[in-house]
Amino acid sequence: MILILQPNVHAGTPAFAAIMDYLSRRPGISARVQQVTGAQQTLTEIYLIGDTATLDREEIAELPGVEQVVRVSREYRIVGRHQDDFRPGGFDYNGVVFSQDSFDLFPGLCAVDNREHVDRTFAALRAQGLRCARMGAYKPRTSPYAFQGHGGACLPFVFESAGRHGVRVIAMEITHEKHIQEINDALSAVGQPTGVMLQVGTRNTQNFELLKAIGRQQEFPVLLKRGFGISLEESLNAAEYLASEGNQRVVFCLRGVKSSLGDPHRNLVDFAHVPVVKRLTRMPVGVDPSHSVGRRDRGPDGIEDIHHAAAQGVIAGANLVLVDFHPAPAKALVDGPQALTLEELPLFVEDMQIAREAYLKRRAAHERARMPAQETALADAES
Repeated sequence: MILILQPNVHAGTPAFAAIMDYLSRRPGISARVQQVTGAQQTLTEIYLIGDTATLDREEIAELPGVEQVVRVSREYRIVGRHQDDFRPGGFDYNGVVFSQDSFDLFPGLCAVDNREHVDRTFAALRAQGLRCARMGAYKPRTSPYAFQGHGGACLPFVFESAGRHGVRVIAMEITHEKHIQEINDALSAVGQPTGVMLQVGTRNTQNFELLKAIGRQQEFPVLLKRGFGISLEESLNAAEYLASEGNQRVVFCLRGVKSSLGDPHRNLVDFAHVPVVKRLTRMPVGVDPSHSVGRRDRGPDGIEDIHHAAAQGVIAGANLVLVDFHPAPAKALVDGPQALTLEELPLFVEDMQIAREAYLKRRAAHERARMPAQETALADAES
């Protein structure tokens, strides 16, 4: 059970103390307090653990200071969207809003190789009016002999260049708890010119100690990739690990699942799960077509598979697209065969805008279909 308190009720107020006193007198019930910071306001939520079936929901709802009482209907109680649960989701970070209604592109380097390529990439993003990017400094690889990323050494020039080109948020994968402090220190050293969204890669979706460490910090939001060899339910519970430690600013990213049934693509594209995740949780949902498709094949219609896969995710309602671009893919140190070129960025942006507009038109059509005939006629007359 979740108690959502009124905006003016929080720790230190008399109403909060009265609610906690009431709960302390309920045997077998423990309470966990969470501060939820959204785009509009910060709310206090109390998560009740134990034999909550014995609690009188109506009695609790009438307590002074309680805005809403939600019965938990899913195992992932914090990130889940429960029955009769109308809490808004999403968050604002460094001037960019992430929600189930927002839309942003995150093009960039899968792995940072040199200063010139970083600067050229950010300049191309600025020319398209984009404010988010992906940049890999720490790269977990299948082979121990493959390039593992430049790590902390590249962070200062990546962050400085991002700030100079107006990039507000960089999605950056980390593989160890110490990377959080390295990123924080590097940002501080160059004057906080940009923001970072910590990315949990598909290999670390069930690295529970790393998830706990990322969840405990409140500085950076998180982009969580779906695990490539586990169920969707297990991946959503990985997001719950982050939220249960205190960080509810999580974006869930679909990136394909490991299966020979996906051949010749790198992974089996799972973007039909975009609306599923939005229905089961309150998290914004992203897609990564580059790591789903993994190659630059073009169909008889002249459109590359990566474009098709990305459009499938967007037209299904994706809020974020993480995609590989590189100034010279043949020279890329990681995943060059799947990277699009900077010259192709304007076309990709246009293509995704078309897909986004199609999604919004589809949603509007379905909303009209649900309206009573009289309301539909009125809406048509006003338009």
